Amino acid sequence: MTAPEYSHIVTLAEAGQGRTVAIEADETARAAIARRLALVALDRFAVTAEVRSIAGGIAATGTIDAKVVQSCAATGLPVPATLHEPFDLRFLRDASPAGSGEEEVEISDADCDILPLEGERIDLGEAAVQTLSLALDPFPRHPDADRILAEKGVLSEDQAGPFAALAKLRGQGQS
Repeated sequence: MTAPEYSHIVTLAEAGQGRTVAIEADETARAAIARRLALVALDRFAVTAEVRSIAGGIAATGTIDAKVVQSCAATGLPVPATLHEPFDLRFLRDASPAGSGEEEVEISDADCDILPLEGERIDLGEAAVQTLSLALDPFPRHPDADRILAEKGVLSEDQAGPFAALAKLRGQGQS
């Protein structure tokens, strides 16, 4: 297993009754995170969290602030975005990794933010990078994408779809 691009370890003893953790990635870490997440750039990546010991593990609640630049899914043009993403994570000793058993298990939304506690510590930095990856727009679109594509002769979905063909046929029958 490779080392995470951005790591900040918090132990169960450090979490104790609660403490605030504020971390910000330097240029080298931001470049590595950008490569991992296929970003054009990651100009800021900061995490503020309250960590505390809970029964069976550690709770981490806070926010991620990031300035990202993604590639437009249609044109490849840069699409900048500012993200302010809250998180509420539980790292528990008895949380088993997904896919560890044979049986199917249904989970609720509340269960989705439960992660296994590794030893007596968590990697808040890696958890923050994973949270950022989930917060990114899966299909970023540049504001000028439709115009640029039209200039290149690419039809929009409305122009090329099945209903456009039906509208053309309907228009021919009325002449």
